[in-house]
Amino acid sequence: MISRRLFLGSLPAGALAATEWTPLFDGASLDGWTVQQGPESAFYVANGEIHGSPSSGYPAWLRSARKYGNFEAEFDFFVKGWTDGGFYFHAPDHGLKSACGFKVSLFHQVDKEPKPNSMGSIYPVAAPKLVNVKNNDWNSIRVRMQWPRLEVWSNGEQIHDVDADAHPELKFRLRRGYLGLETLSYPIRFRNLKIRELPGTTAWEVLYEQPSDLAKWNITEPHKTYPPRFDALGPVLRGDGLGNLTTKESYRDFALEMYIRGVLHHNGGVLFRSKGGRDRYEIQLHDVEEAHFPTGSLYFFARSKYPRIESEQWFLFQLFVKDRWCMVRINGENVMEYSKLENLDPGFIELQAHQNGRWMEYKQIRVRRL
Repeated sequence: MISRRLFLGSLPAGALAATEWTPLFDGASLDGWTVQQGPESAFYVANGEIHGSPSSGYPAWLRSARKYGNFEAEFDFFVKGWTDGGFYFHAPDHGLKSACGFKVSLFHQVDKEPKPNSMGSIYPVAAPKLVNVKNNDWNSIRVRMQWPRLEVWSNGEQIHDVDADAHPELKFRLRRGYLGLETLSYPIRFRNLKIRELPGTTAWEVLYEQPSDLAKWNITEPHKTYPPRFDALGPVLRGDGLGNLTTKESYRDFALEMYIRGVLHHNGGVLFRSKGGRDRYEIQLHDVEEAHFPTGSLYFFARSKYPRIESEQWFLFQLFVKDRWCMVRINGENVMEYSKLENLDPGFIELQAHQNGRWMEYKQIRVRRL
């Protein structure tokens, strides 16, 4: 059995206790942050505060340099008139941030009956206990995420105390990702951003992050004329030809995450509980909306709701398998669920190259046993 590189969602290996508070903003620059999906002018610094400019319209956001798992974070934001934005955490590299990760909504309106889109909501699925926001004034937010417990405070009052594992939507969200600020072109200002990391609670096994991780895989079922090629291109794994890249270890119940992209009309699959040959299940990767089994389908058994993916663009792929049940999420959307699996024995996870010349790429492949 090969040694597995495990990590606990939030902290470097060996970390056993919460870290000290660390500033996330130096008061003078955007060092440690980058603008994503928008122009460089979307966010700027003035008077010791981070400002969203008129060019910070959706989907522009300000992203932290690092990813975080379990953490506690605090910041202040200023509300004046109509205000709309958010604070992201566990945000993905690619995909809808508020569906793959989490968003705390920042809004000006004091709703007497809190809604899933109210100020302080876990947008758009969990209403706060109450709405506590002051207009034309500074407001404070505190978020504590130590999976599965999620707590949020607004101006010192607790507005969420949620068991994410017990929530039908939140339990499938990413457990590690970026922090982010969103202003939706409104003049929200931020200050006093700080964070402390908390001990990890979720163990993941890295299947591919760098070329040395190819040692955890074997080539199987190679085609004689068009043998498979799985090339390690730094952090990206590129597959072509016909055949499979197969884990050396077997898995029965697990959660699998990775980012995938492919050429137009690519054709491949993610196989699980595989013993080789036809003794396996396959999640189809085929970006043709009206195909018999498009991306996300459980081949032969259940057709997916076609996800809105684009050729040569990365998407977040999540596969959950437990006993007779499996589910696929693409970019934070449930696209296929099936509960009649018959093969319950452990098997290998495989990446299938199924059509010569139709390349596919993968990155940040990791698995968690359930």
